[in-house]
Amino acid sequence: QDNFDVIITDSSDPIGPASVLFETPFYNAMHRSLRDGGIVCTQGESIWLHLDIIKPLIDSIKQIYTSVEYAYTTIPTYPSGQIGFIIATKNRGSCKQPEKSPSNEQQDDLKYYSADIHQASFVLPHFAKKAIFDA
Repeated sequence: QDNFDVIITDSSDPIGPASVLFETPFYNAMHRSLRDGGIVCTQGESIWLHLDIIKPLIDSIKQIYTSVEYAYTTIPTYPSGQIGFIIATKNRGSCKQPEKSPSNEQQDDLKYYSADIHQASFVLPHFAKKAIFDA
């Protein structure tokens, strides 16, 4: 308990044996394993295909995590061309703003990531924001 700063879970889809990785007890166990200020980032399915999975999971874990957010990126080979991330924190705020931006030299070596992409990944289409966060 209280051992990890970051937990990243790149799980398979929520069917069969992997379905437990999309349930509240798994998120509770990760929360217990995080140090204060820790971050969990898990595979969050697609807003285009899986709102029926995303919303109940986020609703169930926002009672225990300080911040629960949804972000996404484009992956051309995935169904619908995108994949999401559920990002939850323990005793810290939002992850929407990068804490540190790459230097110009580092940015030149990166093909995709930038501070702008980081922030934009949290901007959801209206239908998704409304469906997931009742906003």
